[in-house]
Amino acid sequence: MINKKCSVPSSRWLQKYCKDQYVIEARKLKLRSRAWFKLDAINHMDMLIASGMTVIDLGSAPGGWAMYVKNRIGNTGRVIACDILPMRRISGVDFLQGDCSDPNVFKTLRTWIGQQKVHVVLSDMSPNITGISIIDVNQSIYLGNVALNICRDILMYGGNFLVKIFQGKGWDQYMCDVHSLFNLVKIRKPDASRSHSREVYIVAKKRKYN
Repeated sequence: MINKKCSVPSSRWLQKYCKDQYVIEARKLKLRSRAWFKLDAINHMDMLIASGMTVIDLGSAPGGWAMYVKNRIGNTGRVIACDILPMRRISGVDFLQGDCSDPNVFKTLRTWIGQQKVHVVLSDMSPNITGISIIDVNQSIYLGNVALNICRDILMYGGNFLVKIFQGKGWDQYMCDVHSLFNLVKIRKPDASRSHSREVYIVAKKRKYN
């Protein structure tokens, strides 16, 4: 769920974007976004996704992670993607457009999953970036808690969680909450994540039996 507002990017931002090695590579490989490389790097380190798994992809648009997951889980697995924004169809991916913090949207998601729990919850959700650190971090932590609450409801025991968070006020408490639910927690900053960005990825594995 990327809560984006339409804006005209600056010429300086466009120049940096067009010269970004991951943007260039994503275009060559016909990927949906440069975010593909972030998940690829993390999955190679932490082995979160495997054949036959059921995976929830929160904040999925434009579909970079959903494409990656679909290629890894094969025909016996399942991907359910969710975002406020529309997403072009990906073969083999179920897409739900809506705000996953909305109880009605989550109810639909829960219906799609059925009685079974899922193996992995991914969240690349990001707030509207204001440039005001305290606001952006606060909104990121809020979205992180939305994703963590979804884990509490639908993630199987022993399952894995990957979430993007902006570091700042509220980070320590969020990390405590993640540790309370998972046996193994690591912080990742893949090369494709821009060095000036506050974003990091929390890898949480083996949901506790509690």
